[in-house]
Amino acid sequence: MANQIATFFKSQPESEAAQGVATHINKFWEPRMRRQLFEMLEGEAHGLSPLVIQAAPLINRPEPSASAPN
Repeated sequence: MANQIATFFKSQPESEAAQGVATHINKFWEPRMRRQLFEMLEGEAHGLSPLVIQAAPLINRPEPSASAPN
């Protein structure tokens, strides 16, 4: 789904595209979804759009889930 968001924002000026992706994800994605995205980013990020990777530092990292091991 992050790639679909990136596809939409690719039509924006380059200076606004990554911020648009991050703003959308921060506003509409629940913490569980953002955790999964960061897990992908911390892995090899296969299949993620370069724009999603560029937006990653702007995305709010959620707190670890209570059920996650330390």
